[in-house]
Amino acid sequence: MPIIHTMSKSLISFSFLSLFTLTLFAQNLPKVPVEQNDPEAKKVLDKIRKKYEGYKTFEAAFNLTIEVPGQAKDVQKGAIGQEGDKFRLDMSQQVIINDTKTTWVYLKNNNEVQVNDSEPSGSDAGFLTPKELLRRYQKGDFLYALTDKVTQGTKVLTQIEFKPVDRKSEYSKIRLSIDEKAGTIENIKAFSKDGSRYTFAITRFSPNKALAAGYFSFDAKQFPGVHVEDLRM
Repeated sequence: MPIIHTMSKSLISFSFLSLFTLTLFAQNLPKVPVEQNDPEAKKVLDKIRKKYEGYKTFEAAFNLTIEVPGQAKDVQKGAIGQEGDKFRLDMSQQVIINDTKTTWVYLKNNNEVQVNDSEPSGSDAGFLTPKELLRRYQKGDFLYALTDKVTQGTKVLTQIEFKPVDRKSEYSKIRLSIDEKAGTIENIKAFSKDGSRYTFAITRFSPNKALAAGYFSFDAKQFPGVHVEDLRM
């Protein structure tokens, strides 16, 4: 499993968690007994899922706000693209690409790419693929409930909170805000047990966008002098 030097485990984990949440709505809802979850929240998720499940591809721009106790607030911009299980996550310090067989992690400041087989067998290092996170979710690792409706500008947002069943999880809860009228996901906020907060706000969402050839692969020829660290078994 690659070790990411330029971004904390929490940030890596949350970035993939955000991608997982988007992925969720193109899949079946979690296989958890209904009585353990909020039926009103399920209705909202069902409605959003029906809209998202028809998208063959999507590309989204986002802002990621990182709030760590004792440190200045940090806002990073990025973009996510996905087609089936393939995905590409582009942020200021790194690019992560997965074509379902290979995962590339390109560290921009170092001009280095780490190459791994997809779906690492272990997940304790915080580096998770959307598919692995979805698998955990479907096994019932999170419970969800509708908690509030808030006004944000001209929008009324429905908030659903997800709480991990595992008490050892680094997150105490995750809050998903949905614009039910527009049928869109507005933002996701993760609350870490160490007091850190990560807010993932979608600024642009483009469904069924034609993605360029090679979008889900890494071409070393486009990065002169790049150091390739092949960690595949």
